[in-house]
Amino acid sequence: MEEPKNGIRACYTPTTVTVYQAYRPEIGLPAAREGRFPVAWQRDRMTWIKPSFLWMMYRSGWATKGGQETILAIEISRQGFEWALRHACLSHYERGLHTDRAAWKRQLKRAPARVQWDPERDLHMQPLPHRSLQLGLTGEAANRYADEWTVAITDVTPLARKVHALVRDGNLAAAGRLQPQELPYPVEDSLLAHLRS
Repeated sequence: MEEPKNGIRACYTPTTVTVYQAYRPEIGLPAAREGRFPVAWQRDRMTWIKPSFLWMMYRSGWATKGGQETILAIEISRQGFEWALRHACLSHYERGLHTDRAAWKRQLKRAPARVQWDPERDLHMQPLPHRSLQLGLTGEAANRYADEWTVAITDVTPLARKVHALVRDGNLAAAGRLQPQELPYPVEDSLLAHLRS
């Protein structure tokens, strides 16, 4: 089956979906320990969540980039995730999808969430032909994410290091088995229609 150009692949259960974020240890370690974001977490900034483990590895350099040394897997409610999608705006203007650039700017300013579609990555961090969802949360969405939607937070930095070590050793089969197994996320086309370029 052909991969859709802009689709959501994720680890999910009947009630939750796993997203990833990378933080400096002073934020990531207390979050994983307490199961909630610490006071030092800045909820007034745009926070980007990613359902793709490999895209998070690409973004964080396998947890080696400064300020991104701790990789968190955050289980959030599917209800909250879909609320964010429903209330999101594309982060860039798309002719044919938006009435005009001014209308898109107004929508972007009001939206509590925004969406970017970035090339998905393979184990060597090379881009794939299909794109991966990046979901930015701000204002109401960020508060709901922290206070209502988050079910569990796990530090998966050791997993990231193990997968990376296998990739470096050329053992892609073992790395592929160890990495989280993401499947197409079941979402109605109507929920993504305003977000697909």
